[in-house]
Amino acid sequence: MSEPRITLFARPGCHLCEEAREVISRVAADLGVSWEERDITQSEADQREFWDKIPVTFVDGVQHDFWRVSEDRLRRALR
Repeated sequence: MSEPRITLFARPGCHLCEEAREVISRVAADLGVSWEERDITQSEADQREFWDKIPVTFVDGVQHDFWRVSEDRLRRALR
């Protein structure tokens, strides 16, 4: 199985993370790409790096967005 193209760094109780998850789920399903979610509360390093930026989205291992996920911009990045 190949690596997920999209990675969402999020944390429980984050309303922006919920919105990002919905956008990512929709785009990934439409385009047939895989994605994963990482809970930053499970890693001290992730908490230090991303706490004030979540949700943070990576596409193909490169940071793509933070705070909000633009559906149009995400679709363009995955083409």
